Amino acid sequence: MKRVLLTGATGFIGRHVLRELSAREGIEVVAVSRHAPEPGQLPVSVRHVALDIAAPSDRDLANLGNPDVLIHLVWSGLPNYKSLHHFETHLGEQYRFLSGLIRAGLPLLVCTGTCFEYGMRCGELDESLVPDPLNPYGFAKDALRRGLDLLRSTHSFEFTWARLFYMFGDGQPATSLYSQLIAAGERGDARFRMSPGDQLRDFLPVTVVAKYLVDLALNTSGAGIVNVCSGQPISVRSLAEKWIKQREWSMTLELGHYPYPDYEPMAFWGSSHRLSQLMNKKHG
Repeated sequence: MKRVLLTGATGFIGRHVLRELSAREGIEVVAVSRHAPEPGQLPVSVRHVALDIAAPSDRDLANLGNPDVLIHLVWSGLPNYKSLHHFETHLGEQYRFLSGLIRAGLPLLVCTGTCFEYGMRCGELDESLVPDPLNPYGFAKDALRRGLDLLRSTHSFEFTWARLFYMFGDGQPATSLYSQLIAAGERGDARFRMSPGDQLRDFLPVTVVAKYLVDLALNTSGAGIVNVCSGQPISVRSLAEKWIKQREWSMTLELGHYPYPDYEPMAFWGSSHRLSQLMNKKHG
């Protein structure tokens, strides 16, 4: 029986990862979130621990047991990528929490990063590129990865850094493009305001992201940096049109109402070659 510790279990990605873990055999799951889950939110087989990673007590950490692997999803302050909170406050909280578990004997850590670590580069982005983050969120994520990697020189643990790109699906925050468009369509809105939509991005359904994260946690022994992405660029406009068509709505996109975000390049997507290699090795 493999014991998996999951932080951020009641968040957007965490709920889908939890569902994927619960579908696997031979897995004992300990779900961690800041607040107690709503009734029925967690499967009955899952044990929950309420814990604030910013200020965990010794008793809280003892309740986590001795996990075989930690899937670490939690991060505060989003979606404000420009907030200095990410590296002035939360970076230290993250490192202290994770390094404490590592010093206590955690064998394998799967931690989520972000495509913003690559900075303002355009085109296909692969894991060999030197990070060049230009917003506080990307900077803090990259600094955490570097700190944890440095810790491996004195403590033995396996480490996978799952660098996430864009995702969509049920339970996404209301500020996301997907959630706003779905809400507008369900209201019967005739028009939906958005940016010009020419940006090329790399999107995956959150259910697919969850499956990849679980596979990385259960079937690899520390893979280093891995892009979790589709490897296929698509314009934001095309994706919005696809969502509308799938639901057979007559809603029209009001393109150009909002400006392009200034914290991301116009066209970038991930190389999925390394992820595909790992998944093929797992199935092989």
